[in-house]
Amino acid sequence: MLVAAAFLGGGINAVAGGGSFFTFPALVWAGVPPVAANASGTMALLPGYMASTWGFREDLKAPEQLSMAAVLATSLIGGSLGAGLLLITPDAVFSDIVPWLLLAATLLFALGPRLLRNLNTSGGESRPGVQITALLAVCIYGGYFNGGLGIVLLATFGLLGHTGLNRMQGLKNLISAVLTAIAVALYAIGGAIIWIKALVMMISAVAGGYVVARVARKLPEATIRAVVIVTGAIMTAVFFLN
Repeated sequence: MLVAAAFLGGGINAVAGGGSFFTFPALVWAGVPPVAANASGTMALLPGYMASTWGFREDLKAPEQLSMAAVLATSLIGGSLGAGLLLITPDAVFSDIVPWLLLAATLLFALGPRLLRNLNTSGGESRPGVQITALLAVCIYGGYFNGGLGIVLLATFGLLGHTGLNRMQGLKNLISAVLTAIAVALYAIGGAIIWIKALVMMISAVAGGYVVARVARKLPEATIRAVVIVTGAIMTAVFFLN
């Protein structure tokens, strides 16, 4: 079950995002405590973020009013704070929070196209302080719970007035990779990662990222998104009921 979930999670992440909807529930149902399941599932999907960053390397540019150093520093700080917050959250408390996190991530993913509809329209960018604060908040969320991170970042960029979808995709992938890497490092130091399961799932996720990406090129994006949304809705309902 874990291998299949990671394969699907890595594949879905490669083409649409939402891989956590597969990896996190599978780990919980395999008997892994919720906090460790979140940490281990995030580690399994980390290589995909790094590969996506490399794929968009030509489009990597800092926002107009921020330096790349500021973006990277904010990503590291936010990811660290989110990971630290996760590590001090008791499993019982996290179990109560998870259904709401899954619901929020599912809604954001489902509403993503509508939220991002005007991303390529021109608009004034926010002040640097506002941009840093917004980015920090999103990175803390990403370090705490990785679900729906990509769409949250893109929506944030749009609300802050950034334009050019490829440029935003490149920046989104870089920020996701950086904050996830530091979060995973802290999860490891905190003893939250179930190593055997995480490593097996990581290998499967990499394979899934390649295979599903090749197959998905022949499928309508709407079909892929529908699979993710339905899966997220089912997982949310199951966790609320349990």
